Parts: sequence; C-alpha cells; structure tokens
Amino acid sequence: MAGANASANLYLLLQTCQVNGIDCYRYLRALFIALPKAQTVDDYTALLPWRIDLSMA
Repeated sequence: MAGANASANLYLLLQTCQVNGIDCYRYLRALFIALPKAQTVDDYTALLPWRIDLSMA
C-alpha cells in the first residue's frame, strides 16, 4: 500500500508540473538537488513545482 501511495504522489507532482508548464525533468533534477538540504516547512514549501528555482537543474 505504501508503494502505491508513493507512486500516486509522484504522479500527482509531475502532473502539477505539466499543468503549470514546468519541464518535469528539470523540476526533478532541481528537487533532488535541493531536497537533502531542506529542514523546515518553508524549505519544503519552496520545493513545490511553482516555487522551486529551476536554475539549479
């Protein structure tokens, strides 16, 4: 069940990228670079598709 939830969350995140006109590959690259550094709620909020800085990707 946890695997299905994780897959659904990833699919939803990538669909959000598409709806907002964000390149999914660049988003995932930037996310995987920034995610280990996130520590606070604000850090995680900054990683949402419409807020993340894609210049890191």
